[in-house]
Amino acid sequence: MKMDPSRNVYGDTLIPCSTDPITGFFRNGACDTCSEDQGSHTVCAVMTAEFLAFSKYLGNDLSTPRPEFGFAGLKSGDHWCLCASRFLQAHDEDCAPRVNLAATHVRALEIVSLQVLERYAVP
Repeated sequence: MKMDPSRNVYGDTLIPCSTDPITGFFRNGACDTCSEDQGSHTVCAVMTAEFLAFSKYLGNDLSTPRPEFGFAGLKSGDHWCLCASRFLQAHDEDCAPRVNLAATHVRALEIVSLQVLERYAVP
């Protein structure tokens, strides 16, 4: 798999999203992506209890530990490379988490507008 250039939504160098828990399509701590990343795991989101419940309700349980996969489960405050379409869905349902724009890959803009992402930007 050939990784796309590591650029954020502003065209700057993509910074890491999280190494604890380790995140990203490549599990390198960054929201890097490539053509094989069908989910576009490109939005660096700060988890909230509300969003985690929403995601679980939709069938993607991010909060339950899965030790067989080395996954401790996410909790409020954890940073995670979220699928851009799930972020947009959460936005539409008024439960979108905050976003670290410096760690959000430019390819997220193919699904979510910069204007929407900026509404959720962490200070």
